[in-house]
Amino acid sequence: MSFSKTASWMTAKRLRAHGLILAACLWSVYFWNMAAPGLRDRAGNLKGTDFLHFYTLGSLALANRGVDLYNLQTQAELAARRVSAAAGIRYLPLYPPQVSILFAPFARLSYLWALALWLTLSAFLYGLSCYAVWRACADLRKCGLTVVILALAFPAFWHLIAWGQTSALALACFTLTFFALRARREFLTGMALGCLIFKPQLGLAAAVVFLFTLRWRVIAGAVVSAAGELIIGWLYYGRGPLQEWGHMLANVSRVMPLLEPRPYQTHCLRTFWTMLVPWSSVSLALYIISAVIVVGLTTTCWGGGGSLAYRFSALMFATVLLAPHLTVYDLVILAPAFLLISDSIVAQQNRDEMPTLKLLLYLAFVLPLVGPVARWTHVQLSVPVMAFLLYGLWREEGKSISLAEGT
Repeated sequence: MSFSKTASWMTAKRLRAHGLILAACLWSVYFWNMAAPGLRDRAGNLKGTDFLHFYTLGSLALANRGVDLYNLQTQAELAARRVSAAAGIRYLPLYPPQVSILFAPFARLSYLWALALWLTLSAFLYGLSCYAVWRACADLRKCGLTVVILALAFPAFWHLIAWGQTSALALACFTLTFFALRARREFLTGMALGCLIFKPQLGLAAAVVFLFTLRWRVIAGAVVSAAGELIIGWLYYGRGPLQEWGHMLANVSRVMPLLEPRPYQTHCLRTFWTMLVPWSSVSLALYIISAVIVVGLTTTCWGGGGSLAYRFSALMFATVLLAPHLTVYDLVILAPAFLLISDSIVAQQNRDEMPTLKLLLYLAFVLPLVGPVARWTHVQLSVPVMAFLLYGLWREEGKSISLAEGT
């Protein structure tokens, strides 16, 4: 069956049906799992999983114990004292010092109340970001019900809530970046991107692309806001924890197994090649080569000055692909890209080229669900799909520039 026939089968009605089924399955499993009494879910995991780490960091901030922000053993002991079911759980401390200050108010609450508050805030930021970008999509506004259903069915959002992670903050940063770009405020664009210093791997693609395209105002804004965040931690704790954080980042390659205990839940080029190729030097070379190609495609998109929807979406997929470490919940940052590309598809649904992009977008949406299969196949299917999607955006951006020049 051709791409065109396959994509034409994916009508709005069918997408709503798929979304309803997927959302019902995902959230039924989540609530059933969380309904177990106590602090452990039915699978035996601590409820909120990764939120325990942020809760512990907030506890350290309350006590102004900056010296322990990067002490794994001390944090494990503190977590076990504050949360009885957390005994034996350890997290690799890699967040910069200011993150602990953000979670200090949560640490004043009991663990379950703090978790409930954090998940509510994360869901609010996700919903607000999706709503804001959807309102900016003129042709997608008539598909409000479909957008709501698919937003609830987005596997990355489900993982974000299930893990209790911080990726909703990153999504908010990228959403602000889009609107700053839309308003042609380059310094504010950089300010929004610089806020990603709490997850620096998510700023790698933007840093490279805007450096290569000589967007100095963007770079300056990013430096200012990133420095401002780090200074908050410095003022609160002193210089020591900031130096420790830098040391941890410089030596992160030595503790990668602790950072990625489940590599099949990661979705980036580095881990794609690491899982596929057993020789580290070869996988590293393949990562570098593929990363150069991704940078080239994305930089070309930004050098042309065509459609912002295509350029920004290309940047978002490049962000995921280039990140040295990216877990499934971080894919939530792709929500604006899904909306913007869908808006273009709705606006140009009669064009011959769009069905391929439509099919790739559908696959990029659902394939993270089958990520655990990579434990046995050693192939993370979402990664090549996102790479092909980036290539498709590069082609569409070139066509939009040609059409603009022709008029």
